[in-house]
Amino acid sequence: MLSIGKQLTPEQRVPKTIVALMSKIPALAGVLMIGDRVVEHDNAKVPTACTNGRDEWYGAEFVDGLTDAELRGLVLHENYHKLYRHLTTWQHLNAIDHDLANRAMDYVINIKIMDEYGAGSADHPNNAVFGDGWIKLPEGGCYDEKYRGWDTAQVFWDLHDNESQDEDGRGPGGTPVTGDDPNQGFDSHDWEGATEMDAEEIRDLARDIDEAVRQGVLIAGKMGSGGDRNLEELMQPQIDWRETLREFIHTTCAGSDYSTWKRPNRRYIGANIYMPSGISEQVDELVVAIDTSGSIGSVALSAFLTEVKSVCDTVKPNKVRVLYWDTKVCRDEAYEMHELDDLVKSTKPAGGGGTCVECVTEYMQEQGIKPQACIVLTDGDLYRGWGTWNTPVLWCILDNDSKKPDVGTTVHIKSREM
Repeated sequence: MLSIGKQLTPEQRVPKTIVALMSKIPALAGVLMIGDRVVEHDNAKVPTACTNGRDEWYGAEFVDGLTDAELRGLVLHENYHKLYRHLTTWQHLNAIDHDLANRAMDYVINIKIMDEYGAGSADHPNNAVFGDGWIKLPEGGCYDEKYRGWDTAQVFWDLHDNESQDEDGRGPGGTPVTGDDPNQGFDSHDWEGATEMDAEEIRDLARDIDEAVRQGVLIAGKMGSGGDRNLEELMQPQIDWRETLREFIHTTCAGSDYSTWKRPNRRYIGANIYMPSGISEQVDELVVAIDTSGSIGSVALSAFLTEVKSVCDTVKPNKVRVLYWDTKVCRDEAYEMHELDDLVKSTKPAGGGGTCVECVTEYMQEQGIKPQACIVLTDGDLYRGWGTWNTPVLWCILDNDSKKPDVGTTVHIKSREM
């Protein structure tokens, strides 16, 4: 067994910790090899540890104060941010509240790490390999059993609601792994550095992570140990939301050319051949209803509208109507076919608080809007249920797999997939 002694310098301990983790958890080797690592001696720059979702920085003074088990937990924590693409996926949450975005991400991955490698992993087949306490999260890490099974967006908005309701501006947060302050994480996140990556760098990073996950699952399968159930979760086949969107629009809205014998085709009458005439059924109107809550960022909205526009280029409806809503429809935009290029430039107005989708159906009834189909983009956190619809409806639920509407068709979308 590889032993990491505290007598080593931080520059020696960090890479040796990486080697130790790769040896014990070969399934994570590919992820651990992505990006660069720097040990920073300027405590003002990096007081603890930091990542931009690809590279990692470790504060020398902080590393010196950690046990071997805590350093393993810290390195694993930083690489779980990478594994789940946190800093390229949740930029819109950071724009709303930097502190809450940081804590929400930490709550999610700390539960995953503790379940897999910490005290909560008694049922793990490799538990005997790791032993009790081989990996430990440093003091001050955000941890709350309440958030088990939640994703980052769900935790963020729960923290946001709690802090909004708390009179002194401090939410209840959760219970730290150790330590007394539930509102503190033990690392920071370089959001600015993440935004400085260009589109090609982000695509390359996503490709490298995907490949590392695939290889990790294969390695664990061949070895029979050293796996990580979180990799297997990430490998689960995902429904392509774009295909679902296309199929829904084509099925419910596509104009159909059909034939009728009522008006024979005069071209063939002279030859005593009676062929039916073609009649084109024109698609009238498609409604796209967009939740104005802060969980739907500009990148996700643009990608979504771009896909809607692409499908409509084929289906060719007379009109695409975009309704922005919270507890009421706050903006109504109508686009004719020749205006669809402007559709993808539409921007979401600021939400007024609360989300009640019934306002959409009520508005359409009041305005006499009778679309052939409706597409609703929302995070699914609705106050009064899913409403009553008199038209086919597709629910596109963003970053909230737990929400399952009881009406219409549903597809769940991850921000990182957009």
